[in-house]
Amino acid sequence: MLQQQQQRRMFTAALLALVFILAAVSTTEAGKKEKPEKKAKKSDCGEWQWSVCVPTNGDCGLGTREGTRTGAECKQTTKTQKCKIPCNWKKQFGAECKYQFQAWGECDLNTALKTRTGNLKRALHNADCQKTVTISKPCGKLTKPKPQESKKKKKEGKKQEKMLD
Repeated sequence: MLQQQQQRRMFTAALLALVFILAAVSTTEAGKKEKPEKKAKKSDCGEWQWSVCVPTNGDCGLGTREGTRTGAECKQTTKTQKCKIPCNWKKQFGAECKYQFQAWGECDLNTALKTRTGNLKRALHNADCQKTVTISKPCGKLTKPKPQESKKKKKEGKKQEKMLD
């Protein structure tokens, strides 16, 4: 009987130890679950909305853009960021939109213009760009080339006239 009491005490002690270990593990897991709640407070801030890049000098090169966001718990709601506008981009379609252009088309004799189409290649900082754009430019001089022989004959004629004088 004494032996049975000792076994019961050992069993009870082991059971209490197991309960204590499970309680300790569950509080550790509960502590880990609280951290995402803190991150949820940070997500109260809205996405950054960026203005267009404004060059420091001229219409291309280094510049700055302003960013804003909303949210009751946000520590920072505005900030300035450095940016760069490449000088070889077509500013006509927005300095932050890069297009891949096709070859120039044939000259339209009615309008004296030739056109080409460009497809959007890249947009910087989520800029609002058109998918395709069309540009046109004057065809240039539409003169017929004069044969070279007639010029030579005129020059030779003038030389002979001078010699005769």
